[in-house]
Amino acid sequence: MILLDPQARLVIGHRGNRAHAPENTLESLLEAVALGVDAVEFDLHVARDGALVVIHDATLDRTTDGRGPVAARSVAELKRLDAGARFTRDAGRSFPWRGRGVAIPTFDEVIEALPRDLPCIIELKTPTATELVKAAIARHGIARRVIVAGFDPLATRPLRGAGFALGACTPDVAQLVLPALARRRLGPQAFQALCIPPRWHGIPGPVAALARALRGSGTAIHVWTINDPAQALRLWSDGVQGIISDDPGSILAARRANPPKQ
Repeated sequence: MILLDPQARLVIGHRGNRAHAPENTLESLLEAVALGVDAVEFDLHVARDGALVVIHDATLDRTTDGRGPVAARSVAELKRLDAGARFTRDAGRSFPWRGRGVAIPTFDEVIEALPRDLPCIIELKTPTATELVKAAIARHGIARRVIVAGFDPLATRPLRGAGFALGACTPDVAQLVLPALARRRLGPQAFQALCIPPRWHGIPGPVAALARALRGSGTAIHVWTINDPAQALRLWSDGVQGIISDDPGSILAARRANPPKQ
């Protein structure tokens, strides 16, 4: 799978084309596809009636015209909300997607709308999604093109050995930091990818050290959220495989303009 290719220089749409369309919606994800991304990343919560829904926050307030917990609403109730209501690119002076029928999609809707061969990073925001996503991946036959990730070990560790690639949870990453800073080479891990930020609570992370330590281990590194093309180029030079970006079009342009040196 390309998401695990150690030689890859991937551009991954973060919640789709988030800088230009409402995050985690079909509209945003399909815009990213149209730009030519190598993969997309999106988030999962669980509706009251047990359906996997694609939304980042545990509550509806930031991204929709609704209020309260996602888990308190059925899919039918969630579908009546406007998932484009709060999207703005000018600090609230305008809301170009409001009232255009943008909805919270289900996991099934996203997988059915995306190209059949497009790799996906699926982030679990709650352990209640764990067994549901395992079943959904099997139902859609997409195990060979997904990474399932999440901060919470209760969400991801039960999926070890489930037949698809896993991202490291926060404790998994923390255990690698000191060995990487000590310039130790690390072998195969119980996960296949690190999906990490360049800074954690304001502190720069040892991304280059981790890339060096994990080289040849079978573990890929994807860094979020990178919207500066120059930073993306530096990270690729450091040995990172994937750039997860809100503005994938700008990162794709930088990659085209700066092919790897032979």
